[in-house]
Amino acid sequence: MLQIKNLNVHYGVIQALKDVSLTINEGEIVTLIGANGAGKTTTLRTISGLNKATSGQIFFEGADITNMPATQRVKMHISQVPEGRRIFPEMSVLENLELGAYLRNDKAEIKKDIQNVYGLFPILGNRKKQLAGTLSGGEQQMLAMGRALMSRPKILLLDEPSMGLAPLLVREIFDIIKNINSTGTTVLLVEQNARMALSIAHRAYVIETGSIVMSGTGEELSKSDDIQKAYLGGGE
Repeated sequence: MLQIKNLNVHYGVIQALKDVSLTINEGEIVTLIGANGAGKTTTLRTISGLNKATSGQIFFEGADITNMPATQRVKMHISQVPEGRRIFPEMSVLENLELGAYLRNDKAEIKKDIQNVYGLFPILGNRKKQLAGTLSGGEQQMLAMGRALMSRPKILLLDEPSMGLAPLLVREIFDIIKNINSTGTTVLLVEQNARMALSIAHRAYVIETGSIVMSGTGEELSKSDDIQKAYLGGGE
């Protein structure tokens, strides 16, 4: 579904990504793990068109989208949940969700999708008229995910969904990611909580200082001594 070939990205003279190549098949959950500053967010932002590639190519469903504007990529059903949630605090929960469907005009289907989001995140249904800025961190994360789902993504790019959340909520968010995936949405997950990410991922890539250094199934990487030492707090 998504293929990245030899992707290089610079911020001025600093090279953030170095010849990154990865593939994501339809229906998979793929996770990208690595330390802070390794290039995880840059990878997602370049896929969604927020960062420009210096060189290399990005293909989505066979089409070269490397130089396509971000709005066009949303129309192709590539949707990102940004790090830090980025909800619109002065707008209600419902208005935030409606904004997620900004490029759509199928009103009846939009209403149905809003109800689907409330089914997935019941707390949002209870708070639909509440200003989004007054929600808790966990509720804001649910809203950010719900808003992204309103564009009916074929692939959902999730950037640090568990950041700053209590352990119980982290588990809930990961269960919801599995649930979203089970309905047919492909997921690319960037996550500091490597243990949780690997536990739900079909496959995983490890990125260090802008380069992919390891890949395998989620299970293989969670059992790797190197990964345990570096990211899971285990090993000798």
